Formats: sequence, structure tokens, C-alpha cells
Amino acid sequence: MLALALGGFGIGTTEFVTMGLLPDIASAMRISEPIAGHAVSAYALGVVVGAPVIAALCARVPRKRLLVALMVAFTLGNVATVLAPSFQTLVLARFVSGLPHGAYFGVASLAAATLAPVGHRAKAIAAVMLGLSAANVVGVPAATWLGQHLGWRDAFVVVAMIGVATVAALIRFVPELTGIKGTNPMTELGALRRPQVLLTLLVGAVGFGGMFAVYTYIATTLTEVVGMRAGLVPVVLMLFGVGMVVGNIIGGVLADRGVDRTIFAAMIAMAVILAGFVAAAHNPYTAAVGAFLVGASGAMLSPGLQTRLMDVAADAQTLAAALNHAALNTANAVGAWLGGVVIAAGLGYSAPAIVGAGLAVLGILLFLLTTWIARRHTTHF
Repeated sequence: MLALALGGFGIGTTEFVTMGLLPDIASAMRISEPIAGHAVSAYALGVVVGAPVIAALCARVPRKRLLVALMVAFTLGNVATVLAPSFQTLVLARFVSGLPHGAYFGVASLAAATLAPVGHRAKAIAAVMLGLSAANVVGVPAATWLGQHLGWRDAFVVVAMIGVATVAALIRFVPELTGIKGTNPMTELGALRRPQVLLTLLVGAVGFGGMFAVYTYIATTLTEVVGMRAGLVPVVLMLFGVGMVVGNIIGGVLADRGVDRTIFAAMIAMAVILAGFVAAAHNPYTAAVGAFLVGASGAMLSPGLQTRLMDVAADAQTLAAALNHAALNTANAVGAWLGGVVIAAGLGYSAPAIVGAGLAVLGILLFLLTTWIARRHTTHF
């Protein structure tokens, strides 16, 4: 479980450190920060493309071998990021780095659920996701600090080193996972014919976008709106990560007691917290608390969505689990883009929180529709 979580730690670090270093990347590449935000969107789009393609085409590949191959690809993508000579090649490298993301978490989550005791599936999935959350406590602040002081490329050198360590840990400690039955591409693609799978993915793609609308531009929000020194930004990023750890643990425990109730509660909390962040972003103390709560509400949602997708996917669980991360990174791309739009329109760096709250409310409405359709289907059949 620790080896699986280490992969999540590396993935979480590379995904979120770009956001903390956007001002540095923009300055080094001599572009505007909203344009630099395209690097965030490129990674997210890589996840969206890679998750279904890899999960389907590699349906027959033994799970442990697939996990190792995905982390090797992840490591090479981050090496390419370090070596990118221009912004265009950086965007391409970030896209390539994102390709293994969703498939890795999908296979790792399925492995955790298979190895977990009865009634503890969501907690096992949350344990894997804990690596992603822990990245925001340790990996992202440390890499951000390093990137600010030595250059943004050095942050991705650290990520590549984590990737190498993960490959070694997976080979050494993860069992062969013979309990997971192999499928085939057509069986896995069958998940896309299930309305509940598609609707749950849509909930994540829309509702989760609110968190990313705020977090993508958090570094400049803290310095320009709050008035913090740049050196304190990693501290707030660490608080965001602590919130993710807390929310992830709570979400895993609650989802084992009631998946739909947990998703609904997390999305309501996210909408309220993002709306409040508009005002909180004008004071250093309330901004720090707000960052913690934004991270907690977002992470609380993740184990429930992952578990629900595996429940409604029947025999296509690998693809469904991978698609969860494709949906969340669609949210990443949409949130980063919409946040950049309102900033470029001159509405200021607190405006993305308004967009985020709106996305969270839309996600709540979509989830209510999803559960209503599920109950209606159960009643009729």
C-alpha cells in the first residue's frame, strides 16, 4: 500500500507544483501567467486522453507489470519537462507526463480494493489517494520552494527522482495481484455504455473544477490580493495539502458508510467554502484557513466518486476507476481555463473563487439528477 501511495505522491507533486510555480514559469518563458496556465491544462488533458486509452488497450496486461510501466512513462515525461527548451515543448512534455496518471490511479485503486478486507474498500482506496494528498503537504511545498530558489526546472528533477523510487518500490513490494481478473478492451469500453458511469464522471468533471479554478492561481492570489511575501506561499500550499489529507481520510471513512451521502455532503461543503473564499482571500489568516478548507472539501469528494464508479461499472472497473481521474483532470483543465478567463477579463484574482462556487453548485445539481435516475431505474427494474 505504501508503494502504491508513493506513486500517488509523485503524481500529486508534479500535478500541483506547476500551479505554485506559474509565476516563475511565466517569467522564465517571458509569457503572461494565464498563458503559462496552459501547461496546467496540458497535463490535465494528458490524463483525460491517457486514462481511457491505456486502461482499454492494456486490459490484458498483468496489473503489477502495468503499474511499473506506467511509472516508467511518468518518470520519462518529467525528465522531458526538465529538458524542455521552449514553452511549446514544455506544454507537450506536460501532456506526455499526464498520460499515465489516470490509468495508474485506476489500477492502484482496484488493487487496493481487491486486497482490502470486506467493508473497507473506500478506506483502502483513500490510502492510495493519501499519497496524492500527502504530496500537497510535503512534495508540493518543498518542490515549490526549490523551484523558487533554484529555478522551476529543479522542482521537476525532484519529481523524476520520486518516479525512479516508485518504480523500485513497486517491483520490490507489490504482489503479483493475481486476484484481479484480466478483461479485454471491449469489456472495459463497455463502461462507457453505462449511464451511471457517464453521469458520475460528469459530476466529477464539473463539480471538482471549482477547486482547481482557485488553486491554479493560488500563488499570485496570495501575493497580489492577500499581500503575502512569496516565501510564505509554500506554507499556505502546505496547509492546502494538510486539508487534503484530512479530507481524504474523512471521505474514505464516510464513503464506507454511505457513498452517495458522502459525495453530496462534500460537494455542498465545497460550494460554501469556495463562495466564502472570495472574502477570505483579502486577509492572510482567513486565506490560509480558506486554503485548508478548499483542500479538505475537494479531497473528501474523491474516495466517494472513485468507489461509486467502481460500483456502477460492473465488469469494467479498471476503465471506470481510471476515468475518475480523467474526469477530475477535465475539471482541472476547465477550472484553470475559466479562472484564467476571468483574470484576463480584469476581474481580479479573487474572481476564480466565484467561478469555482458556480461549478460546485452545478455539480450538486448534476449529482441530484444522477441519483434520481438511479432510483428511478431501480424502481422500474
